[in-house]
Amino acid sequence: MELNSIKYNVENQIATITLSRPVRRNSWTGGMHREYREAIAMAENDLGVRVIIVTGDPEGGTFCPGADMEVLTGMADKGAYRDGLPPDMAKPGYGVRPEFDASFAYHFGLTKPVIAAINGATAGVGLVLACYADMRFAAAGVKFTAAFSRLNLPSESGISWLLPRIVGVTNANDILMSSRVFLAEEAQAMGLLNKVLPASELMPHVRQYAKALVDNISPASLRMTKHQVYTDLHRPANVAVEEADKLLNAAINHPDAREGVTAFLEKRPAKWQGR
Repeated sequence: MELNSIKYNVENQIATITLSRPVRRNSWTGGMHREYREAIAMAENDLGVRVIIVTGDPEGGTFCPGADMEVLTGMADKGAYRDGLPPDMAKPGYGVRPEFDASFAYHFGLTKPVIAAINGATAGVGLVLACYADMRFAAAGVKFTAAFSRLNLPSESGISWLLPRIVGVTNANDILMSSRVFLAEEAQAMGLLNKVLPASELMPHVRQYAKALVDNISPASLRMTKHQVYTDLHRPANVAVEEADKLLNAAINHPDAREGVTAFLEKRPAKWQGR
C-alpha cells in the first residue's frame, strides 16, 4: 500500500511512524487509520524492527488533533458514522487474545513496544492513539483534551476502559466528561505521561530510550512482558502468577536466558537469538 498520510522510516532497528497530514494539522481520517495499521503491520512483521515510535509531523504543528472536522461534518450531514476501514485491512496484533482483536486494542497484541512521542496538541482520537501506546513522552506545554463531549460523541474506541487503568477513575472521569484542555505537566502528574521534556529534547530522548531497549532488552522478554501486562488487566492475580510461572519455566530453557546472564557477567551487550 502507498502511504500518503503516514511517513514510515526504519533506523537502528527502530521504526518511526509519523502522522503526516500537515495541511490539515495531522488530523485523523479513515485513510490515515488504514495507513497507520499498514505501517504498524510492516513494523510488526519486520524482523529487523525491535521498537516502534509514533509521532506527529512537525509541519502539522500537532501530534494529532483528533478527527478531521470536515470528515465529521460530512458524517453528521449523512447521519451515519463510517470509519473508512475496508474488510481486507491489515490486522497487526490480532490473534493473540480475543479481547485484543478490536480497533486500537490490537496494540496490546503486538510483540514490540510502541512509544508515543507527543510533540504537539493531542485531542480526540489522537488521545486514544496515545493511550494505546505502551509509553508516552511529551514536549513541555503540549495541550491535551478528550474533546468527545464537546461534539456530542461518546468516548471513542475503548478509551473509557483504558484511561481509568492509566490515570484512575477520578482523573479519567474529569478528562472524558469535561473535555477540558490540560497541559503535559498535569498529564504527567496524573500518570498519563512517562516524562515531559523541552520540545527540542523530545525526539532525541525517545530515540535514546528506544535504542536502550534495542541494545539491552531481550526481544522475547519484551514480547512476553507486554502480553502479560495487558492480559493481566483481565484476570485475577492468582491466574497471573500461574501464567508467569509457566512463562518463566519456558524462558529459562531458551539459550537467550543463559546469554543474558553471561552478557551481564561479562559486562557486554547480549546477542539475542529469539523474538
